[in-house]
This record gives sequence, structure tokens and C-alpha cells, in this order.
Amino acid sequence: MKSLVAPVAVLTVLGASAALAEPVAYDFDPSHSQVVFEYGHMGFSTSTGIVNGVTGKLLLDSENPANSSVEATIPLAGLRTVSPELDKHLFGADFFNTDQGEAVATFKSTKVEQDGDDEAKVTGDFTLNGVTKPVVLEVDLNKIGAHPMTGKDAAGFDAETRIARSEFNLGKFAPAVDDEVAVMITVEAVKTE
Repeated sequence: MKSLVAPVAVLTVLGASAALAEPVAYDFDPSHSQVVFEYGHMGFSTSTGIVNGVTGKLLLDSENPANSSVEATIPLAGLRTVSPELDKHLFGADFFNTDQGEAVATFKSTKVEQDGDDEAKVTGDFTLNGVTKPVVLEVDLNKIGAHPMTGKDAAGFDAETRIARSEFNLGKFAPAVDDEVAVMITVEAVKTE
């Protein structure tokens, strides 16, 4: 009997540790995931905008971060700037030239490199206005743990990058309005059930 119990116990322990090493899937919480962007306006001010309702999926491999991945959809219907008139202008002929409700931007990672204990460089394909370009996100892990309000496992991240508007055919009025746009992203994600 002893000879049967020992191998079963070893397999159980190995199986449990292998399960712990499995990557964990998370879904973005769109009510707590957003993009904030800022740009210089004619040298006088720094203008900002926000896009709410970001959705996506995160696969997090804490044992081997290079196996992690992320995909995000940024609904431009959630875009708000300092004025409703500017919001309308952005979707007019000078910029997106489309209905605000139909426009989306997407990001799909192609490479994840750990860059410190709680930091990573995430390279991916960013598609905006029908143009896809590689972008590198500087990502900081905020927290992984049980969410205090729901009790569900959650993960939170902040990320930053810079893009040139002109690379996405959105360069109107540059350089009076800065071509370079600073982009800050915050994501709260809940473990997929």
C-alpha cells in the first residue's frame, strides 16, 4: 500500500505546482480602464483628453513574463476632450472623418520583456485610423490580488507611451498642435471565470 501512496502523492504535488505555474487570464473591467492623452497646443497649453470603456484580455504568466500577452480595444465613442466642439472636430474631415461611434483603436502585444521587479516593456501592434504601427508600452504593475469589493482575483497596471499623430494620418495643424502625443493607460482586470 505504501508503494502506491507515495507515487500518487508525488504526482498530486507536481500537478498542483504545475497548475500554479499556468498563465492566468484576465478580462479588462471597462468601467475602470481608460486612456488619457495629452499634447501641446500652440505652445500655450497642454491639452488633455480621455477615452473611457477600454476592453481587452490579459494573459499573465508570473513565472515567465515573456509568455504573457495583452489585447485591447479602445472605443473612440468614449473619447472626451476639453470641449464638445473639439470632440466633433476630431471626427470631422480634418482628422478621423468618420462617425465617432464606429471608430476604434486596437493594441495587440507581440513581445513582453520584464524590466525590473514590477515593470515590463510591452511591444505590440497599435491600429488607429486604419493604420497599424509598432508601439512600446512602459508598463508598471500596480497590484495583483483579491479585489476588496468583489473578492475576485484582479490585476492592475499603468502604462505609458508616445505616438506621432502624423504616423496615423492625424497630423493636421502640426507643428502648431504638437505631433507627439503622450498616452497614459490604466487597466483594472478581473480573472476570467
